[in-house]
Amino acid sequence: MNADLDLLVQLNDYERPQDVAERAVQAEELGFDRITVGETTGWNIVPVLTLAADRTDELGITNDVISPFGRSPAMLAQTALTLHEASEGRFRLGLGPSSPAITERWHGLEFDRPLRRTRETIEVIRSVYENGNPAYEGDIFDIAGLNYEREVPENPPPIDLGTLGPKATEMAGRFGDGWAPQMFTKEGLEERLEDLSRGAELADKTVDDLRVAPIVRGIASEDRELARRKARGTIAFMLGAYGPYYGDSVAEQGYPEVVENIRAAWQDRDTERMAAELPEELLDELAPAGTPDEVREWVESYGEIDGVDAVRVGFVNETTEDEKVTTMEAVADLM
Repeated sequence: MNADLDLLVQLNDYERPQDVAERAVQAEELGFDRITVGETTGWNIVPVLTLAADRTDELGITNDVISPFGRSPAMLAQTALTLHEASEGRFRLGLGPSSPAITERWHGLEFDRPLRRTRETIEVIRSVYENGNPAYEGDIFDIAGLNYEREVPENPPPIDLGTLGPKATEMAGRFGDGWAPQMFTKEGLEERLEDLSRGAELADKTVDDLRVAPIVRGIASEDRELARRKARGTIAFMLGAYGPYYGDSVAEQGYPEVVENIRAAWQDRDTERMAAELPEELLDELAPAGTPDEVREWVESYGEIDGVDAVRVGFVNETTEDEKVTTMEAVADLM
């Protein structure tokens, strides 16, 4: 496979931050290009990624994704530059517009103009990168500026954006260095890459200048039906219960009735019916789930989409440790 492989880790699966670092070592030994972790309402990812960077030598370090509502732009720049030094230049910063639930119910802020805030956050970070100072005048941020106390590296961390919609993805192409979408069928991803390309052109770039690393969540097991049951439950939950955005995106990709039915089941908190409403066809489109051979073939095919540089593989809910190892080893054979 020409595309790289990233490993997406869910922090809630681990007892200690040090356990994530051990997973990073395992990923490096198997040949993964980088490891990435998300942040919602659990651990702060910075110590976790620092441990992972310290325990590895070549593995890339990434986060999926930090909210622009949870930290100031200057603090995000500090975070990125610190992780850059901790990893000896292997860190990529992941940003995204976040969601109403995380913004309002965790950070206590109004979910107002998320795309504008994300764009201005990127511009402030780049001001620190380029000028050593966050001074900025915008619609959201008005920062007088102070100097960064350390020398800014010649090649500071790239900025990847996790977006779904056409406008947000155009923004990713224009202002970002990479794109990390998820819950896209092959056809849906190819169509959204056109928006990414349009944004890149606005900045005199092409998609080739960006690292495109779509996220997929899967599971490999010799017990095929068990694997597919676990994957079906996870994908259905993401479409029906995990905020509006994934469901809206998949509906726009040609499955409005499926999403509507899954959401109706969620209104009754009927997770079994949610899973039952997810057809085999859509499960196959969204998730590598089945035997190791099937998962390997799915990921390889997804990685062959024109414009994709890496496939970011995560695990579905309820995946056991043995199943995680089986899944990692299955896709590692592609490298």
